[in-house]
Amino acid sequence: MIIAVVGVAGTLGGSLLTQRGSERAKLREIELVREHEEIRESRSLRRTCYAELNRDARQFNTALNRHLHVMRERGAEDADSVALDEAKNAHRDRYSEAQMIAPEEVLMRASAVNQALNKVYGQVKRLERGAPGPGETTETAAQAQYEVWGMLRTMRTAMRHDLGVSHEDGEADGHLEAVFGGGAEMSPGTEVG
Repeated sequence: MIIAVVGVAGTLGGSLLTQRGSERAKLREIELVREHEEIRESRSLRRTCYAELNRDARQFNTALNRHLHVMRERGAEDADSVALDEAKNAHRDRYSEAQMIAPEEVLMRASAVNQALNKVYGQVKRLERGAPGPGETTETAAQAQYEVWGMLRTMRTAMRHDLGVSHEDGEADGHLEAVFGGGAEMSPGTEVG
């Protein structure tokens, strides 16, 4: 009788232990799937933010270049200033988003770009008003604007590295620029179309 009770208890106990183990394994699997989904969603959010920030920063820099050309050729009009301010505002909005989700390495590069763009914007506005700061000319503003392209490349490389889509040494970016000529990144005073 005792042997029968122990056998039944062992069988029931074994079933309970197996069921508990199975439940724990399922919970771990659910947690791993949830964790994987969160990582995927975070990467997707960063990818979208980075693409928009890269685009809007480049468009702001291009708008600064165009505005400087307009100032040299005919003087800026209200429509020109509105276009520049729209590009600035779009960049500001994307940069604000990046501040909330980008890791420190990317944010450091994005901050450098943001500061450089705003510095050039300030120079352009002072020149436009006819009240330049010491040493500020359209040529110095154009040179500062041109230098932002290098910062943009550095920011883009940091973003690509964070997303896991670039080489460590940036060799792919350098190769593409050599093949395609670097896009809109032209020397100061060169018209961008």
